[in-house]
Amino acid sequence: MKATGNSDSCGKLNTAPPQSAKTQAAAARSLRQQLRTVRRLVVKVGTSTVTHPNGAMDLLNIERLCRTLADLQSQGRQVILVSSGAIAVGMNRLRERKRPREIPEKQAYAAIGQAILINGYNRILAEYGQISAQVLLTRDDTDNPEALRNIHNTFMTLLDKGVIPIVNENDTVSTHEVFHNGTFGDNDKLSAIVARILEADLLVLMSDIDGLYNCDPHKYGAEACLIDYVPKIDQEVAKLGGDAGSLGTGGMKTKLAAARIAGAAGIPTVITQGHRPGDLDLILSGETIGTLFAPAPLPLSAADRQPPEV
Repeated sequence: MKATGNSDSCGKLNTAPPQSAKTQAAAARSLRQQLRTVRRLVVKVGTSTVTHPNGAMDLLNIERLCRTLADLQSQGRQVILVSSGAIAVGMNRLRERKRPREIPEKQAYAAIGQAILINGYNRILAEYGQISAQVLLTRDDTDNPEALRNIHNTFMTLLDKGVIPIVNENDTVSTHEVFHNGTFGDNDKLSAIVARILEADLLVLMSDIDGLYNCDPHKYGAEACLIDYVPKIDQEVAKLGGDAGSLGTGGMKTKLAAARIAGAAGIPTVITQGHRPGDLDLILSGETIGTLFAPAPLPLSAADRQPPEV
């Protein structure tokens, strides 16, 4: 894996001994090729992907994204979109520049922005012959067995009917004060949980950065190197996580956490540039785009551990 660095310098990041470099490269190529067979994928887009810095909807990039998702659907794949941006869009509509600290204000902006966002997605996807549906979730929903079963059944019905579910946390009610289990905290984690619930083949996290770097590319410029493959998220890799932008709640740290959740469920994750939605096609063609995180080896089931009959 190409990797170097920590938060203070771009030194070497030794995630694998030299003798295993060839083995690791072969594993990366093999996993990339397996992505060609992905049938069900969860795509998460961050606030910076769907809005301009002032919070207004980035209609051009959203149109590119919807066109790409529609094409994936036409290929016979099943796509679930997890979209951030509701609070930022709501703030922009009310001409509010400073992100609010009070929960009621955040909830109000989310309610306004979510309606605007989903309307935009519905309209553009319809132009490409696709039907979309809004799914709002809370942490309690995914922690309650009966609710979780209902969520799974709803998703599967939508997917079976060729509908693209558009998912967001129900920000208008998801707070520590209202629900005892609190919130997901960010849509990166939410997307990983959705991928796990639906047994997706791939999780793609689209952001304002090309992937995981060995050090901060905004700080170190050309010295920063993109890491194209991560076989395991260990402590050294975890140190590379950064913080979120001013309009979002996520960051590289939350994306690494999401990749860990998905990986534990046997699902690979790719972090890639959100302003190039067409790269999804390249990723699903097996090309080296963004940072690919290998899933953790799944434990054998009880049946798998039984010795074969002779």
